[in-house]
Amino acid sequence: MSVVSSAVSAALAGGEPVVLRDLWHRYPGAAAGAWTLRGLDLSLKAGELVGLLGPSGCGKTTLLRLIAGFERPVRGSVQIHGREVAGEQRWLPPERRGVGMVFQDYALFPHLDGWANVCFGLRPGEHRDRAAWLLELLGLSGLERRYPHELSGGQRQRLALARALAPGNAVLLLDEPFSNLDVEVRLRLRSELPAVLAECGASALLVTHDPEEAMAICDRVAVLRDGLLDQCSSPLELVQRPATAFVGRFVLQANLLPVQRQGDRLLSELGPFALESAGPLADPESSELQLLLSADGLELLPLAAGRCRVLGREFLGHGWLYRVACGASTLRLRLPLEQDHPPGLACELRVRPGQRALLYPGAHPVRMVASP
Repeated sequence: MSVVSSAVSAALAGGEPVVLRDLWHRYPGAAAGAWTLRGLDLSLKAGELVGLLGPSGCGKTTLLRLIAGFERPVRGSVQIHGREVAGEQRWLPPERRGVGMVFQDYALFPHLDGWANVCFGLRPGEHRDRAAWLLELLGLSGLERRYPHELSGGQRQRLALARALAPGNAVLLLDEPFSNLDVEVRLRLRSELPAVLAECGASALLVTHDPEEAMAICDRVAVLRDGLLDQCSSPLELVQRPATAFVGRFVLQANLLPVQRQGDRLLSELGPFALESAGPLADPESSELQLLLSADGLELLPLAAGRCRVLGREFLGHGWLYRVACGASTLRLRLPLEQDHPPGLACELRVRPGQRALLYPGAHPVRMVASP
């Protein structure tokens, strides 16, 4: 007998696990234009793990709450496995949506042991084989009679995951589930998550502030900014073709350098550059052109009369990450360990020869060539 319940199998056959259409939301008492989410469209495919990435206040947790049924959208609809659960004429409460949720603070019942916590969402008389299987799958066998305070942080988070999956939920919502764990446990648990979801036949949305975490384990990453969806793509596509300058800055931690176009040249605080393969601009009259430059694409030249100044640095183990002020811009540089420069150093920055970059708006690929 399969431990993936027939209810889950039927749900997976009933359409995409989650479909959000033109979703708008603001909280009661907010100003008329203070939208938390604005016209958001997003879908979750069967068996998929999608990361929700963005700065604090961009709407990530609100989006999970709308799907779970803890909030009601002002406009738009939420569908779960082809059934509308929230819309103009439809509303289903959380307990009827078949959605599990895992929080960063575990939200376990302290007066119940591990077994009782996992079985809490099961109906009276419902078969317990799945709960036992999940405890074994998540490495909790033998810990069933321990209370939450007797478990480590990683074990409590595994228990919370088992509880969310025990009722056979085919959709799982994870709100920064690893943020309270130490580094080693966080890395191990997040690497195991895709395999656990696959074993359970579940799809999931994972909220995180950490681009590295989202890129490491998710099938697609949705990047939110001020309630808008900037891009939803595979990690590889995000790296190779960020749709907006914000995505490149936030996800890739790359540099944004304001530039002005003058014929086939770009004028910047780092000096002029010739353009190769820029092509037509999306907005040729734009006065807000920006270059997206990798932190690996810049060189630092110590110079007493230099226009730039080292603000600070971080030791990365294999190299340095420098912050350098150049005019109105603060740029990041990744440099090898032998390039050991103190804060306050006067310097010049230059783009490495042949460096490729993206020109926004429009994400136009360009190659930088030094120009006199």
